[in-house]
Order: sequence, then structure tokens, then C-alpha cells
Amino acid sequence: MAITLIRNAELVVGWDSSAKSHSYMPDTDVAFDGGTITFMGRGYEGAAETVLDGRGLMVMPGLVNIHSHPSSEPLNKGFLDEIGSPGLYNSSLYEYMPIFRADAEAVPHCVRVALSELLLSGVTTLADLSMAHPGWLDLLAEAGMRVCIAPMFRSARWFTKNGHVVEYEWDEKAGEKAMEEAIRLVERAEQHECGRLFGMVVPAQIDTCSAGLLKDSHAEAAKRGLSWQIHAAQSVVEFHEITRRHGTTPIGWLDSMGLLGERSIIGHGIFLDDHPSTRWHTETDLDRLADTGTTVAHCPTVFARRGIAMRDLGRYIRRGVNMGIGTDTYPHNMLDEMRLAAHIARTQAGNPRTLQTTDLFNAATIGGAKALGRDDIGRIAVGCKADFSLIDITHPMIRPAYDPIRSLIYSAGDRALKALYVDGNKVVEDGEVLTMDYRQAAEHLHEAQKRVAAGVQQRDWAHRSPEKIAPPTFHWS
Repeated sequence: MAITLIRNAELVVGWDSSAKSHSYMPDTDVAFDGGTITFMGRGYEGAAETVLDGRGLMVMPGLVNIHSHPSSEPLNKGFLDEIGSPGLYNSSLYEYMPIFRADAEAVPHCVRVALSELLLSGVTTLADLSMAHPGWLDLLAEAGMRVCIAPMFRSARWFTKNGHVVEYEWDEKAGEKAMEEAIRLVERAEQHECGRLFGMVVPAQIDTCSAGLLKDSHAEAAKRGLSWQIHAAQSVVEFHEITRRHGTTPIGWLDSMGLLGERSIIGHGIFLDDHPSTRWHTETDLDRLADTGTTVAHCPTVFARRGIAMRDLGRYIRRGVNMGIGTDTYPHNMLDEMRLAAHIARTQAGNPRTLQTTDLFNAATIGGAKALGRDDIGRIAVGCKADFSLIDITHPMIRPAYDPIRSLIYSAGDRALKALYVDGNKVVEDGEVLTMDYRQAAEHLHEAQKRVAAGVQQRDWAHRSPEKIAPPTFHWS
């Protein structure tokens, strides 16, 4: 017996199974044995090896992040904040992101920085969409996080020679081989000794994958009981490319191949057929997503930087689309992402009632869990994983605490996170990650960015320096 008891928590965001929703539960005890919650309620009378005083604390379910790129995005800080290709509808995907890509030496530091930031913002489960890299599984295990490993593969690479036309270099055999390697890596992850890794099948982008690769990968995911995710409807360029190739929208093309469904996740899903930037002759994409039970992974920050937004999160939810939240870029702060998701939804709709905090919190917990095929995460309930955070609801930025979750998301953010547990193990305490050296990784990444910047001019099609592409806020004197 190694039962830990949180005695008399001031508040628990617990799961009400009869209402099938989260519920505020004051003066509540939570007990967990190893990695499983064994009791939630009042007046726990059983034995406990460790007792924690819950006064002044809110026990909140761990957040579930279904879309992130830890191995690359942290290095882009400072470079990509204000740039997007004007000739490519302000996306940064095709012209800029490839030339600022982290090198092999930088990747472990990127991962440690990203995972540290995620842990500090209450994330206990993460979908890591990365290209396979050495030591990946052990690095994820080191963090103490629950991770859905999602090695990406594709049939083609994209590039631009002039900043306004995107071209594709195809190698379908290489894509098939990469998928086989990705499946083997998922198998290894599921057998990892840490017991917290599981897998997903991820053809990288709808415009870089052949129809055969998409169908084969989806079938492989179904056979193995895994979720399947793809970047789609993420840029105007991609929308036009798919309509040019197939005469239908990205969502329409996926649907025509039978690739939408309850275990399918669309990364971003912004540019539907009724989006003002891609107005098509149909208005069926949103219905297709809802009627098939497909999930959309919503990551507003990376798009908001370039003046791009989903129209709008509340509309998708009201139509019945299962929504999850991700952090597609730096900073990897899930609470910040949630706050921005709410604000952008309301400004895009021109209506503060389009999205309720209930919907937002559900997307970041049970919506993400559903997308990953899990009913044991994203909620505080007996039998679920002991993945939760302890929030200091006496923190000045939480007070007054009429509605603690609203105060957390819209005001306090990660500053009020006291501790984080994954699988019953404490991984964050008082603003410090206990499993990784966040500060050291950030220092290494600082040096790595200088090294990557030195090669930008050679990789850029126009041979521009980093300072030319992303001028600093002020001149250096």
C-alpha cells in the first residue's frame, strides 16, 4: 500500500458521472494509490501512507494537449513572432520555418524546454508530433509526462524558390518506408518501461501525402486501435492546392476517402469551405466534421501571430465537433493557449456568448482525451489516472475566487500552479520542474539558436540574413 491522500481540498474539479461533466466539489478528499485515483469524496476513512493538507488548494484534472511539436518549435522564439510570407497568404510554413529548423544537436534541448513549459502550465498528457530523432522515447520518459508519441511521415517535401509559389518534391516509396518505421517506433513506445507512452499514426500534411499513404496509414491506425492525425485545412495555400488537385476541399477529400471518424484528428481545421479566406461553392465541411465524430486540434497562437483565425471555436462546438487544444508553437503554455482561444473565438464571432469557459475547459480535458481514445485521463474520478494539478486558490491573481477556473484561465495562469502529478508522481513543485533542468536546457537552446542562425542565409532561397528576414525590435548599437 502506498496510498496518498489529499485531505479536505478546498475545491476539487471532479467528474460527475451522472451528469457526465466536471463539477466543483468543495471540501473534498482525493486519494490515489500509485498511478490510480482510488477515492474522491468527503470523509475518507481509509489508511494513507502520505497525507497532504488540501486547504487553499484546488485539485484540477491534468490538461490534455493533442497537438504539439516539441522537437522544433522552441528554437523559433524571436525569429517567427512577426513574419509570414505575404505572397503565401501570410503563412510561415513554406518559406521561413524550414530555414530556421533546429539541428540534431539542438533537438534534445528543444524537447526539454517545451516539455518543461507544458508541465508548468498543467499539461499531464501530450501528443508529440515530431520527426523521429535519436533518444526520443527515453527523453519523453525522463520528463515524467504521459505522452502519445506521434512520429510524422510523408510522401513529399514542400519548398519555395521565390516566396510566392509552393512546389512539392515527391518520393512515395520513402513515405511508405517512413510509415513502417513510425509504426515500429510506436510499438517500441508502448513497450517502454516507464509505462506512460502510447502511440498515434500521423501522416504529416494533407498536401504532402499521397492518397495511398493516407488510406494505408488510416487502416493501420484502425487495425491497431490508435488515433490518426493529419495537418489539414491549415493554410490558404494548402486549400487551393487540394482543390486544384481534386476539385474538392481538404476536408471533403478526406471524407471522400473515408478518413474522417471518431479516432481521426484534424490538425487546425481552420480553412473550411465557408471560411471568408477560402470561400468555396459548398458549405458542407463543418457538417462533415461533426457528423463523422472527427476531432479538430485547435492551436490559435501560431495563427494569431499572422492575422489568421478559426471562424470560430464556439461555432464548431455548437455544431457538435469534438474539439481539443494544442500548443503548436512557443511558448508551450496550455493555459495561455486556452485564454487566447476564448478571446479569438469571441472576437471572430463578434459575440462574447459564442464560447463558454465550460466548453473551453472540456476541450482541454475530456475533448482531448476522447480524441486519444482515453477515458482514464482528463478527469478526476475513481479508476482514472492520478494526473492532476494543485492550484493555489489563495494566490492574489486567483482572488477574488467567485469562479476559480475562470480566474485561473483569464487571470492567474501558470503562476497559481502549486504542484503537478502524473501517474501519481510529483513532477512540478512551486514553479520548478522536478524531472528536467529547464534553465539549463534553455541556455543550451540559446546557444543552438546562434548556430542555426549562422546558416540561415545559405538555406534561404533569396540568401537573406536572419536580420533581414526578422529585423530586431530595436537596432543594436
